[in-house]
Amino acid sequence: MLDFLKRVVTWWNGQTLGTQLYTWRKGVKVGDDAAGNIYYQSRDGKRRWVIFNGEAEASRVPPDWHGWLHHTWDEAPSTAPVPRKSWEQPHQPNLTGTAAAYAPPGSIRKGVPVERRDYEAWQPE
Repeated sequence: MLDFLKRVVTWWNGQTLGTQLYTWRKGVKVGDDAAGNIYYQSRDGKRRWVIFNGEAEASRVPPDWHGWLHHTWDEAPSTAPVPRKSWEQPHQPNLTGTAAAYAPPGSIRKGVPVERRDYEAWQPE
């Protein structure tokens, strides 16, 4: 019962009931990615959308699927994979707000203070 209420009221816990009904009536599954997100398009091909596996976070969409969602190319990556360059790194979602987020040297989040030799505290005379 709680899952049903979450789906009716919230959008960040996966798809809402309205999105599920629209997907069921008008959606055609095109493919999915390694994160478990499922991609759909309307029968006429004009609308494209993603059903997230878990939290709805736009940075969890890989670049190749992002291009397809925004009509950059017509073929879905499941049917025509985008060629990878040798210098490309694997997709990584946004880590802001997590323990794995970047913290520069000297940040209070690092826990260990950095001794600075380039700074001298001012002392009044």
